[in-house]
This record gives sequence, C-alpha cells and structure tokens, in this order.
Amino acid sequence: MRHTISVLVDNKFGVLARVAGMFSGRGFNIDTLNVAPTQDPTLSRITAVVKGDDTTLDQITKQLRKLINVIEVKDFSQGQSVDREMVLIKLGADSGNRSEIMQICDIFRAKIINVTADSVVIEITGDDGKINAFLELLAPFDIQELARTGKLAMAR
Repeated sequence: MRHTISVLVDNKFGVLARVAGMFSGRGFNIDTLNVAPTQDPTLSRITAVVKGDDTTLDQITKQLRKLINVIEVKDFSQGQSVDREMVLIKLGADSGNRSEIMQICDIFRAKIINVTADSVVIEITGDDGKINAFLELLAPFDIQELARTGKLAMAR
C-alpha cells in the first residue's frame, strides 16, 4: 500500500540528508520525494510517498519523529489530503500529429509551454489517475523526455 508522509523540518543544511539516510538505513524505499521551503523561510516541507503496510508506516513515522530538526510528521490516509503532481513532457511533433497532441492536451487541461519545428513541451498537473491516463494516451507519440515532480500533499 502507498502512503503519503508530510514532514515539516527546519530549513537547514543536512536535514534532507538525515531524513533520506533514515529511510535507506532502515531499508525503506521512497517512491517519490519532494522538498521545498514553506511560507516560513526557516521551515521546509518534505513530502514522501512510500510503500508498505501499516506496521512499516508506523515504524517510519516513529523514526522520523526522533530525528533532529524534524518538527512535525503527518501520514495522509486516503481522503485526508489534497495531492497533486506536475509533469513536463517533451514530445516529437510535426505538422502531421501536432493537432492530435493539442486535442489531447485540451481534454486533460494540459498546457503546451514550448513549441519548436519538431517538438512540443507540455505541462500537466493533477492526481495520479489523471497523470497516468494522460501519459497512456501520449505513449504512441515520440516521448523524448519526461520529468515528474513527485506528489505534493496538504491536509484538507
């Protein structure tokens, strides 16, 4: 089962390394990891998506709370949070397939943010289901590059 964990930490050098080290040192794999400062520049929020059962999740949260510079740890169960992910996709595109790509983008409310003679760069934001469905429709096209932010989550 996938769990989304939000960790509020001091925005200091080495904190991310300690948090990531805790995961790897105990054999926990991180599916996605996102880190950025909050509205308070002295704090950062780490959002991690991990796989495991409830026992594993309990162990992760307890270990995180023991770390220096960790202020708060939240486990977001399904329905308790709002989450989004952003993806940038570079597709090979010519005059023959550009209109089809634009139609798919319109359906998913994705934005074309760069166009060249032989490619387009698309930005899409949404939950896992929306992102995966969009990528599935784009699979037949020439995906040249893809970058995903990982999940961001906030309590409702």
